[in-house]
Amino acid sequence: MRHFSRRDFIRTSFAGAGLLATAPGLLGAEGPATFRGTDIVTLGKTGIQVSRLAQGTGYNGYNRSSAQTRAGKEAFDRLVGHSIDQGIRFMDMADLYGSHPFVKDVLRGKKRNQFALLTKLWPRKEKWVTPSGGAKEEIDRFRKELDTDVIDVCLIHCMTDDKWATQYERIRDELSELKQRQVVRAVGVSCHDFGALKLAAGHPWVDVIFARVNHKCGKEYACDASVEEVSAVLKTARQNGKAVVGMKIFGAGKLVKPQEKDASLNYIFKNGLVDAITVGMCQPEEVDDTLQRMAKVQRA
Repeated sequence: MRHFSRRDFIRTSFAGAGLLATAPGLLGAEGPATFRGTDIVTLGKTGIQVSRLAQGTGYNGYNRSSAQTRAGKEAFDRLVGHSIDQGIRFMDMADLYGSHPFVKDVLRGKKRNQFALLTKLWPRKEKWVTPSGGAKEEIDRFRKELDTDVIDVCLIHCMTDDKWATQYERIRDELSELKQRQVVRAVGVSCHDFGALKLAAGHPWVDVIFARVNHKCGKEYACDASVEEVSAVLKTARQNGKAVVGMKIFGAGKLVKPQEKDASLNYIFKNGLVDAITVGMCQPEEVDDTLQRMAKVQRA
């Protein structure tokens, strides 16, 4: 990935915005005409443009590893390279997954401003990490691991109750400072609890929410509440100007039948629940399958 200064990155991002704005699938007066995974969309009010489908890099992630990284560099390069070749421009990473160096290598030599890099900061002490308690130290390390001056989106990872805003106030404050310095472009949270999600939907600090959602919902399908409850909160979040990125679209691997996958994609997009989605695709064939299914979703 060709190294950019913050000034270069911001200048070229705005220069490219006019071209991206002509891409199919952007919101018009009546909403998007299509929900293709390669459509270019804007995340809420952030101004950050992404492909509607993100390449997830954290399937079964733990201890700075994931199914994608554990497959090895050659397999990772082949997978993410294929996603890029198909038009995916949104990379979903996290410190927990250990995927930063892998993504850096895939993007080496490519134009930085053509990709949106999202990562997540793990706030709790674990055997694999001792957090600083803030965000500056972590973001400096993330930027080195990715060889970039700018992180497009950084989320506080895996919020499990509605106390996160107070509990991680220092992290929020430091991310806000980094955002003001244009080191990070947008901030938010990844939610694994309904209380955490409800708080994020209206919290003024939040730009971007990662939310677990599919057409089944409930704990059985890796969501935080019933489909009606989750849907109502996500609609409120978007009305509040928050960007919502859906995860667990296929129930963390439990919705495997073709009709189940199609039903989930149709439900979340036709009901206006998300701006974009992330799927932890592990094989090039899974990338193709997801893109083909998204291409079939049409505005109601």
